[in-house]
Amino acid sequence: MLVIHRADLLLPGADREPVPGGAVLVEGRTVAAVGPYEKLAAANPGVRVRRWPGVLTPGLRNPYGPELLEHAYHPDPREADELGTEPLTGEALAALEMPDTRWGASARRGVQRLLAHGTVAVAGELRRDAVRDAVTRTGLRIEHRYAPPPGAPSLDPFAGGRPAEEVFMPPLAEGGPADFAVFEIPLPAETPPYKTLTTYGAKTCTATSLSGRLLHRRR
Repeated sequence: MLVIHRADLLLPGADREPVPGGAVLVEGRTVAAVGPYEKLAAANPGVRVRRWPGVLTPGLRNPYGPELLEHAYHPDPREADELGTEPLTGEALAALEMPDTRWGASARRGVQRLLAHGTVAVAGELRRDAVRDAVTRTGLRIEHRYAPPPGAPSLDPFAGGRPAEEVFMPPLAEGGPADFAVFEIPLPAETPPYKTLTTYGAKTCTATSLSGRLLHRRR
């Protein structure tokens, strides 16, 4: 099935300019075309159109896979009165009984929080089977990393001012996976344009697509 996702396009790269009124044509799990909305709509009459406020970018890569999913516990909302809502680490985590089933449930909630920040891939080796299974079931990509990145682990891949090539996944291109995120921010006027998104942060994410599936949508 074909779907046009209409939004201003922010395509990181030294030679890539923002595309006001842009769009991405998705066919199943892949990108069929990227360009101005009017051109894609004219070539595909009658195709379903999703209109998004803000900018559409390639999906993000979070470098802290193990730290966020295996070294932190994401409380169940039913535990909020006792444990709060933020991830627990260190002594707070050590005080909890953590069988595999609990690790798996925590990882599923952690993955949802990552998706809510535009993340489509995490880097780092996941050693717990329950955590790895929870991640792979969603389709979230797991990438290798050679050393832990500097800085404190964060759900926001832009934290610490990382360069675009470390944060964004490969550019959206015909035949590539339909992995993208939408952020409700104004179209950048500064150079490089992605710096505007760094300023606002990944918490402005309103939608995340992984292989053409909308796994996060803020209502």
